[in-house]
Amino acid sequence: MSEKLKVGILGGTGMVGQRFITILENHPWFEVTTIAASSRSAGKTYAQAVGDRWKLDTPMPERVKDIVVKNVNEVEQVASEVDFVFSAVDMSKEEIKRIEEEYAKTETPVVSNNSAHRWTVDVPMVVPEINPEHMKVIEFQRKRLGTKRGFVAVKPNCSIQSYAPVLTAWKEFEPYEVVATTYQAISGAGKNWNDWPEMLGNIIPYIGGEEEKSEKEPLRIWGEIKNGVIEPAKSPVITCQCIRVPVLNGHTAAVFVKFKKKPTKEQLISALESFKGLPQELNLPSAPKQFIQYLTEDNRPQVTMDVDFEHGMGISVGRLREDTVYDWKFVGLSHNTLRGAAGGAVLCAELLKAQGYIEKK
Repeated sequence: MSEKLKVGILGGTGMVGQRFITILENHPWFEVTTIAASSRSAGKTYAQAVGDRWKLDTPMPERVKDIVVKNVNEVEQVASEVDFVFSAVDMSKEEIKRIEEEYAKTETPVVSNNSAHRWTVDVPMVVPEINPEHMKVIEFQRKRLGTKRGFVAVKPNCSIQSYAPVLTAWKEFEPYEVVATTYQAISGAGKNWNDWPEMLGNIIPYIGGEEEKSEKEPLRIWGEIKNGVIEPAKSPVITCQCIRVPVLNGHTAAVFVKFKKKPTKEQLISALESFKGLPQELNLPSAPKQFIQYLTEDNRPQVTMDVDFEHGMGISVGRLREDTVYDWKFVGLSHNTLRGAAGGAVLCAELLKAQGYIEKK
């Protein structure tokens, strides 16, 4: 019998669910044994349920094709077959909150890609290199849910990955005011070119809810646990615009920063290149060896050249230069469906396992 933890994917037929399945194909710790989706897909094999809606360049793994999809709403049945689940369900926020807590109450940990629980005060929202200590809030959440083993943990929005780690690396220089514009790929909307041909040669200067997430979620990541809840940090103040661009994968950010302390360019680059966190110290399977790379060429980072840095789990930074209004400005790039979505959630699950929060049932 496999010593790997048995994993369920909730919402396994969508783009993020598909990405979870490809990432976990040969994972050393986790094995996908159960896939759940809507009642329309339940009872079909995974290959039948997805049909011609496979959205990734990499092919569907052979071993999942014949898995019979379960109804995600049959919580007890799905939960009985797995050690924990990843959640990528496509429902309203209230429905997601409800069903994720239902799974948690079956003593099944939930690691969610969804936004529904990102502001639930006792749910950790974690970038493992930045705030792994926030997982400690799980003990307070378990008291609220009445569970011993079950809980919900989430990862933050994909849009912040290209600049929040950079600002974290520069924390010692006390950034206090940030302007960011993100240029976001179409896969962030769960689409590819077949789904969204009107994006070719087009830019849409609006992504619903994205600007608020991009301004507020970093502050929650930088917050502290007080009295059993996570209290967001109060600075730096961030203002953001989010634009959809004709790129398949990769969110780019153009960022301007003011610092209380006045770092040199050399200090800033050194802080980026030396920045690492608990995933690197623990050598977690999905952790990039080099979390942030700095590129010296004037025309980098580029999506076509840099989005897959460290298998899509690293951050690429370039064009760091002094600004006439702010102190410094830079361009950041992250892979939105790997580091920003499914890959970030898998790294969170690895951290939770290493910290003892996820174990075999």
